[in-house]
Amino acid sequence: MNRFVLLWALAGFAAGFVACGDDGSGTDPVVVESSADSAEIESFSSSSLSSQGDVTESSVSGNSAASTTSSSTSGSFTTSATSDASTSKITYSLKPFDGPLTNPHKGFTVPTEAAWTFDPGFKYGPHGSLKNGAWNLVTYGSGYQQWNKLHTGINKYDWSELEELLDKLSEHNMGYALRVFPYSPSFIKDSSTPEENYDWTPKFVYQEGAEKITARYKEKNVDAVVPVWDDSVYLHYAKEFATALAAKYDGDPRIEYIDVRSFGEWGEWHVSNLDGSHMPSKKIQKDMLKHYASVFKKSLLVLPSDGYDDVYTYALSLGITKRDDCLIGIPGTADSLVRAYKANLPTVAENCGSYALMLNYTDVIPGGYLKWTPRRWVDAITTAHLTYYVLDQDFDDCGYRFYNENKALADSMTKVIGYNFTVSKAELVTVASSKDTTSTLNITVKNTGVAPCFFDVFIIAQLVDDSGTVLAQLGETTRIPKGTFKDGSSKDFSFSYKVAAGQGNLATKQGVSVALSIYESEAAFKGGKNPTVRFDNDGLQENNKLLLKP
Repeated sequence: MNRFVLLWALAGFAAGFVACGDDGSGTDPVVVESSADSAEIESFSSSSLSSQGDVTESSVSGNSAASTTSSSTSGSFTTSATSDASTSKITYSLKPFDGPLTNPHKGFTVPTEAAWTFDPGFKYGPHGSLKNGAWNLVTYGSGYQQWNKLHTGINKYDWSELEELLDKLSEHNMGYALRVFPYSPSFIKDSSTPEENYDWTPKFVYQEGAEKITARYKEKNVDAVVPVWDDSVYLHYAKEFATALAAKYDGDPRIEYIDVRSFGEWGEWHVSNLDGSHMPSKKIQKDMLKHYASVFKKSLLVLPSDGYDDVYTYALSLGITKRDDCLIGIPGTADSLVRAYKANLPTVAENCGSYALMLNYTDVIPGGYLKWTPRRWVDAITTAHLTYYVLDQDFDDCGYRFYNENKALADSMTKVIGYNFTVSKAELVTVASSKDTTSTLNITVKNTGVAPCFFDVFIIAQLVDDSGTVLAQLGETTRIPKGTFKDGSSKDFSFSYKVAAGQGNLATKQGVSVALSIYESEAAFKGGKNPTVRFDNDGLQENNKLLLKP
């Protein structure tokens, strides 16, 4: 990808941004610029989305013609006539949507540990007293669950707390990115820390004969109990849990994606802080991925950070995508995700730490981490062609500080991360003959984001009155299969409406407008529901439809 410039979104931001710890005396102009890989992403300038024109009216009689012109701020209107037919054309003026634009199955998240996140008493939550603006950008929830709390015995499961969280997220039109941890060393304080505080492998697994060892937790220099990751009993019940999880949640619309977290610290497929513990062989790792892929037929699966090399390659062959949890902090980390993008899979990422922590990094490599900067944040998103990204992973404030200090930049990147559909051209051509009248809406839609749209979408054109009531559908519903609307590409669509001669043509009737919609399913459209996907154009209505009005 060549240079990527956020001209339209950051015009005010570049001048007014003051980074944390910066006195504001010299904002680096490269804040708005980022390098990525091979494909060019065009500048997101408002002028590239506007179609200006005057109202032009002409009539033709035989070989002679006359015309008059008047100005219009909404588009252009042209008519012409011959002895056999008359043609009129309305060209619509198109401008970008003003403000951040969130859409489903892409974008940003913040930690949503449990249903209490949405209680008014949690001041950093969406209903909290601080009115945390970060939630305006959040499109899905994310967090972890403990294996031992979900898998309570042989063939026994307790989904109640998870169900409560999923239902609460659904009430807020958000899905959930699920991670089930077998182990979390974050809770090890000293050698006397109870095992159940950090070893979240169900106790019955050990009772059934799975082995565990004592390793040295290097960060605290204390002893800790660790599962033997390649133990046959452990592997049996890890697979049994995956089977039960799939039976419960595969294809559940509340689930955004599921990490395969079977091994290592935080289930990240590494034991770098546990001296004496060892990851299972690559053969065993691949076998676990194969099992997950065999039981999950619908939901997106994700290979965690430290699944690399031929394990990564094997995951991609199964349709399992990749995440990385050390963006910005380690140079070149975002590049590791390009393989998943090239395999036409959505990429997933977090940073090395919370925003507050990364601001204190020293830029010393090796032995340290790169600090957070606006340019590095933009570069991470564009280089990795991210579809999913954690806005900030601090549980304490749910992105509150990050958003307050980077509002303009964060708002603008909602239109960059993942897919972003922009109508770049729209015109309505009406041809009236002695037999019939046909009005055809021709539109060009461009994906101006950095990734494809990884779910089927259905584009519908309708004629509506001043109140938004649907009068008729223009043409047929158009389906775009998942993964086919690539970033940077444009697609042309036509929708026709025909009436017999002498019948009223709604398309050209005064007070009638064209509404464009993007649905996730044709069933939702036929069921009378509002669309969930929004175009990046001015004219969006409260029902998420885009109104084209001359």
